[in-house]
Amino acid sequence: EPEKYMLRAPSPVRSPVGQVFLALAVSGSASAFVQPGNPFVAQRTHAKSQGFLSAKRSSAFLAPSAASPRTLNLNLRGGNKILGSGALNMAMSSTATAAPPAVEKFRKDYKPTDYSVSDLDLLFKIADDSTQVLAELKVTRREGVPAGAALRMDAEDLVLNSVSVDGVKIDAARITWPEKDVVEITGPLPASFTLSTDCSLKPQDNTQLSGLYKSSGMYCTQCEAEGFRRITPMMDRPDVMAKYKVRIEAPKASCPVLLGNGNLVESGDLVDGRHYAVWEDPFPKPSYLFAVVAGDLGSIKDSFTTKSGRKVHLEIFSEHANVKQLDWAMTSLKDSMKWDEDRFGLEYDLDVYNIVAVNDFNMGAMENKGLNVFNTAYILASPETATDSDYERVQGVIGHEYFHNWTGN
Repeated sequence: EPEKYMLRAPSPVRSPVGQVFLALAVSGSASAFVQPGNPFVAQRTHAKSQGFLSAKRSSAFLAPSAASPRTLNLNLRGGNKILGSGALNMAMSSTATAAPPAVEKFRKDYKPTDYSVSDLDLLFKIADDSTQVLAELKVTRREGVPAGAALRMDAEDLVLNSVSVDGVKIDAARITWPEKDVVEITGPLPASFTLSTDCSLKPQDNTQLSGLYKSSGMYCTQCEAEGFRRITPMMDRPDVMAKYKVRIEAPKASCPVLLGNGNLVESGDLVDGRHYAVWEDPFPKPSYLFAVVAGDLGSIKDSFTTKSGRKVHLEIFSEHANVKQLDWAMTSLKDSMKWDEDRFGLEYDLDVYNIVAVNDFNMGAMENKGLNVFNTAYILASPETATDSDYERVQGVIGHEYFHNWTGN
């Protein structure tokens, strides 16, 4: 009965950098996070299932009109039938810095960096108004590169407060920006040294959802393909692999959960109602697999015993209201770990595997090492509303992201 379907926009409509947030109302309520050109499945937000939110009528596919980027075409599907259609004009506006145009990079132009990074220690000091990121990089000049070679790093949309080499502050005259998102420190530099940087970020203003951003009270990162440069200066490319250790400090009341890559090695309370957690990933990885999450989240917990007898802690996080829809995702994760062992002999290599479901996330899911981040559309499943295809989709994406652990891209 198409005439019963309505489309309404929340107030205010928030559409930063070509991304659209809107709500669907069908005698109940649902919401969808929509990327231009990509179908997303609406997620039920009301406890009752009514209208198309009932079983087998839970999907809404949305995509912008080719004729106008400000018009959104709507198709509502029930089973295999289109139940109704409509259009909504969206006001597109944003005060945040727009993403720079993509630059094509070709294999024929590839050359190694002049310097490599073996270890990277990060300290995130999260506060309501801004976040301070302190970084220490163990840097080595590659063989054959002259001592006078500049250290060239990617850096975008951040405030670089200071730079030091082996504890000595670098004069501002030696720090240049040959490109908008590239910073250089002129030589000469030692063959091996520790580079320390102090940066300030505004996660709450980051509507690109790339780098560190804040949404719905939660801090989250997205670094693929080139988002790490929005956190701290670094050679932000996949052939520069380093071991990462991160300490996260934040208000305990608003951010009781602090997550990073790898294994949790330390946590505790600080003064003024703050606390901290230290995460360490013992394996070198490219910067696009880095992740941090801080916020007030609920979770479900389980464990998986590997074929060699190691017990791995499993935890899936979401907003508290969505926790009851995480069980199938946990089952899918354990099945994926077992299948990878049985089929390829690949055993998970960390002590912890965490997944976080995020409403405002610019990809379907991301395989950050030991800390996957998912759009809620690809992880939530409730028997009252989910179809067989919903369950298959969750299982497929959970497995896809887990299998990245050993096979990269």
